Amino acid sequence: MFRDVSSCNTYNYGDALYWDARYVQEGGSFDWYQRYSALRPFVRTYIPPPNSTVLMVGCGNAVMSEDMVKDGYESITNIDISSVAIHMMRTKYDHIPQLKYLQMDVRDMSFFLDESFDGVIDKGTLDSLMCGSDAPISAAQMLAEVCRVLKPGGTYMLITYGDPTVRMPHINRPVYNWKISLYNIPRPGFQKPESTSSSRKSYLDPIPLTEKGLLPPDFILEDPDSHYIYVCRKNNNTEMDNIPPYRLTANIL
Repeated sequence: MFRDVSSCNTYNYGDALYWDARYVQEGGSFDWYQRYSALRPFVRTYIPPPNSTVLMVGCGNAVMSEDMVKDGYESITNIDISSVAIHMMRTKYDHIPQLKYLQMDVRDMSFFLDESFDGVIDKGTLDSLMCGSDAPISAAQMLAEVCRVLKPGGTYMLITYGDPTVRMPHINRPVYNWKISLYNIPRPGFQKPESTSSSRKSYLDPIPLTEKGLLPPDFILEDPDSHYIYVCRKNNNTEMDNIPPYRLTANIL
């Protein structure tokens, strides 16, 4: 398991100094990969409101947590390695009690007790660590902490550009005791070419993986810049191994 260089550049995305400088320069708000509107069917199914306690790792200056509060979520803790981002977000949302912001390294979340959250949402944080130095070590530290703070039966939702060949070696490890379902959604604004043929009925259908946890040979990637959603449910007993992925609907309530 090596550093993921497929979509990395010369920046060290695992470095707090890089992010501090970036947030000082850019300001405003920005959601990586997908907005909540696109992720809503997945989030509400696997981490249902209103009572789920949610941890948003690598929150940055995204508005996703705000959108989730508007959609009924009552407890979202947001963490980021950048003190600049956390200061900005605390100031912006000090009037919303459902949102908490803490400066924290996702590789060391010892501030939280074991089994504290029903759901952990990661929109690009693992990807950032995979572009940094000591990527495999950083990824293992992060995932171990995510697993620790998740309640039994809780869900780690990873939104990433990484396909199973580069993500499964990190997340599909027996020590985490996760039942993994995989989805794939196009990037915002993508228009499916009329000539494209696909056996997929809906983006809300889980992708059937091979025994090795990889994409099936006949899988057609309609959007080469699409995003993968790994839904990792923490088993609380051996019976959960037989639970199939939930059937999603676009208008889930």
